[in-house]
Formats: sequence, structure tokens, C-alpha cells
Amino acid sequence: MNTSEENLVADLFRVVTVLRRSFDREMLARGASLAQTKVLMCIKGMPGTARATDIAEILGISPRTVTDALDGLEREGLIVRAPDPEDRRVKRLTVTSAGETAIALNAPLRRMLSEQVMEALDPPERQQLHAALRKLLERLSEG
Repeated sequence: MNTSEENLVADLFRVVTVLRRSFDREMLARGASLAQTKVLMCIKGMPGTARATDIAEILGISPRTVTDALDGLEREGLIVRAPDPEDRRVKRLTVTSAGETAIALNAPLRRMLSEQVMEALDPPERQQLHAALRKLLERLSEG
């Protein structure tokens, strides 16, 4: 990789980092951080079947990180853990009404923040960026 490519990748990492921090700060003020919202949405997408190992696999994070996140969500009343009727070692996860509210409050905010960020690009630039990101994702999924 030459210096130009290294700079491009470094800029991409900076954009992702700043974007994540910005979203996280704004979303936390509305009840759930970006990371918490991602976990809540994963659980909501698997009603009655979600397990910590499923969340770790879907989000590509360590089981220990998921456990810590779930502990926080449970303390805040955003999820409940219930024993699996078929396997006592397994806990099933459910989003509570407070968790549903946090997801709902952050949905319009996520859209608004996304729109604000993308306003920096005109429609053709957005399409080019989207196409380039899809190519990168394809390449990364090959390895």
C-alpha cells in the first residue's frame, strides 16, 4: 500500500470514529447510546430467541463485551434476561417497554444525523461513495 492509500484508509477510520462519537453523544442524551441501541435493535430483531452469543456473532464483538453491555442494559431496565426453558445455562433476552422507547426516540435522531452528514455530498457523490463502500465490504467479506 502506498502513502496515498494509507492516507485514504486513515481518513476513512477518522470519519468512522468522528461519526460514531457524534451519533453516540446525541443518542445518549435521548436514552441509549449508539452501542446500546445497536444491541437493543439486535435483540428486538430476534424476539424471544436472542442470546448473548447471537448478539456477539451478529455485531462481531467479544462475548465478554456483550455481557458487559447486557449488564448495563439490564440495570437500566432496557432489557430482561429469562432462563431458556430447554437449557438452564442459556438466558433469553427481551427488550422492555423502556428499551422500545429508547429505540423509538433514537430512530428519528439517527435519520436526522445521517441526513446532516450526507448533506456534505451531492447525490452523485453519495452514489459513488455508496458504490465504493459496497466494493470494500465485498472485498473484506472475501477474506
